[in-house]
Amino acid sequence: MAQVPQTFLDALAVRTWCGLALRSLGRAREEIDAINVYPVADGDTGTNLYLTVESASAAVEAVFAGYEQGGPSLADALRAMAHGALIGARGNSGTILAQLLRGMAQVLTVSDVSHVDGILLRTALRRAADAAREAVAHPVEGTVLTVASAAADAADGAEGDCGTVVLAAYEGARAALAATPRQLAVLGRAGVVDAGGRGLVTVLASLVEAVTGEAVPEETYAGSAGAEVCPDAPEHAGEGGPAYEVIYLLEADDAAVARLRERLDALGDSLVVVGGDGLWNVHVHVDDAGAAVEAGIEAGRPHRIRITHFAVGDVHTGGERLPREPAQRAVVAVVPGEGLAGLYADAGATTVLARPGEPPASGELVQALRRAHAREVVLLPNDAELRHTAAAAAEQVRAEGVRVALIPTRSAVQGIAALAVHAPERRFDEDVVQMTSAAGATRYAEVLVAERQSWTTAGICQAGDVLGLIDGDVAVIGPDLTGTAETVLDRMLQAGGELVTLVVGDDAPDAVADRLEARVRESYLAVDTVVYRGGRQGALLLIGVE
Repeated sequence: MAQVPQTFLDALAVRTWCGLALRSLGRAREEIDAINVYPVADGDTGTNLYLTVESASAAVEAVFAGYEQGGPSLADALRAMAHGALIGARGNSGTILAQLLRGMAQVLTVSDVSHVDGILLRTALRRAADAAREAVAHPVEGTVLTVASAAADAADGAEGDCGTVVLAAYEGARAALAATPRQLAVLGRAGVVDAGGRGLVTVLASLVEAVTGEAVPEETYAGSAGAEVCPDAPEHAGEGGPAYEVIYLLEADDAAVARLRERLDALGDSLVVVGGDGLWNVHVHVDDAGAAVEAGIEAGRPHRIRITHFAVGDVHTGGERLPREPAQRAVVAVVPGEGLAGLYADAGATTVLARPGEPPASGELVQALRRAHAREVVLLPNDAELRHTAAAAAEQVRAEGVRVALIPTRSAVQGIAALAVHAPERRFDEDVVQMTSAAGATRYAEVLVAERQSWTTAGICQAGDVLGLIDGDVAVIGPDLTGTAETVLDRMLQAGGELVTLVVGDDAPDAVADRLEARVRESYLAVDTVVYRGGRQGALLLIGVE
């Protein structure tokens, strides 16, 4: 059923826009993924845009659900859309889209109005394009930034209501998209338009339909296959770049973020930092993923950290885009803290961060297995509670033709032991056997604080007691962290051991690691100790004994 045409943008139109954009990106996702050659040919731009808009749409729906009668204000709907996109932004393109939506919201929520007219919408589109360009460390023409600027330019020249403005913006974006292969040589050689720009055109088409009630025909932008490349077009080929994509949300003030930008810009490329008001989404491509995470920790409180190890880049010959060659083998690991995310990534693993109280869902693991882009993948869940979730994810990806081995690691320290013996040059089965054996030979423990009174295998604990769990069962109840940790370590080493691994959380005092290291030196002469900083993790301390 056709929608009733309107000449302004209100809260209901924002909700409709999000729903239409999500549906359209869902249809176009595979096509956009297929033309993704810049900045990295990793075939996920369509998926990243879809997931970003999905988060924005969910946030808007949540605001509407809070009203039994009537609905939210336009400002509330816009803020929800922008915030949802910010916290759910994926990849380079999704991060830029989040900033575009935030830029619009900044203009449209200044005054407490119930709807927006064409004049204000023109201003919002201009602010969106400028904000996105400001967020990118080194803007490149022929990308989504060019398409966004062209949309704003076209809107500036449109006189009339919202319908007239958004239609002009859409047509301007289409024309700019068709020209991207002549601006960026890597696009021209591949015979494709910019994938991020293609996604933005889809989002603008949905805005046209939300405002006017009239759908624009799909796939109506000017094609560019075989387009002639301008001799002066910059190369900017997305090949041979950094090894990792690092993304995280960051709670920090403006001054700290300014310093962070400088540091990350020196570490890698494709740097995009979006957000404000204390919450930021950080995206960068680097060779040293651990350093990128550490920079975030110094700037503030990073969370929802995602680190992806890029596979072999696409090959382009004669203007034809050949399918990207998967890596032979990869490791995907669930990790409980930011510090371990960097450690695992430095070892070549694709990581999924398990936040305290928020274990990853099966879909998140499936996505990580796909991101690894390998023929063979070893999955380390690092949590006994994730066994069934990980098994379901592995089975789904196996059905897609990927060989997946699930090693039932029950702690991150077992995963560290497995990674230490990982050898991609071995046969897959042999590698899995060696990793499984190393993990199984590692006893694990965690030390944490009881939240409430409860029965345990070691007796009754009270809220605030320190618990020492060995191999998943409560073995020690004590009044303080250091004493409890020493007792746990002694019990574990009674059965022998050659290496103690300590993973210290942010909430644990620094002295505890020093005390435990001294304990090992004094009482267990043949045992070595290694200490890692785990960041914000569920347990105060993780202990592994090999």
